[in-house]
Amino acid sequence: MAIKKIGVLTGGGDCPGLNAVIRAVVKTAISEYGWEVWGIHDGYEGLVEGRGCTLDSSSVSGLLSIGGTILGTSNTANPFEYASAVGKRLVKKDLSAQALAWVRKWRLGALVAIGGDGTLSIAR
Repeated sequence: MAIKKIGVLTGGGDCPGLNAVIRAVVKTAISEYGWEVWGIHDGYEGLVEGRGCTLDSSSVSGLLSIGGTILGTSNTANPFEYASAVGKRLVKKDLSAQALAWVRKWRLGALVAIGGDGTLSIAR
């Protein structure tokens, strides 16, 4: 099956170059491959909770000089050990199936995970 749409998320801590990477992914996906791009809000948290938006060339225009990430990020969300408050305590659950359900619903052929060791370990 040919890829028609990809997802992109930023995980881990915020840093100055994330918007430039998002911009490069979006512009390359659209101009070189003709793919649609779905931006996932707040890293893996948005992937588990189903929060995102379409990204196009106009939505990433002018981002090179703006630090941070337009998508938001989370440095604590891990779909395999997703922490939820139950009363006064945190309970960790494997919500990876829920994350994959959103990937299927959004019809993503690939996911671009932008971040460091933790983000890429989860992606693997």
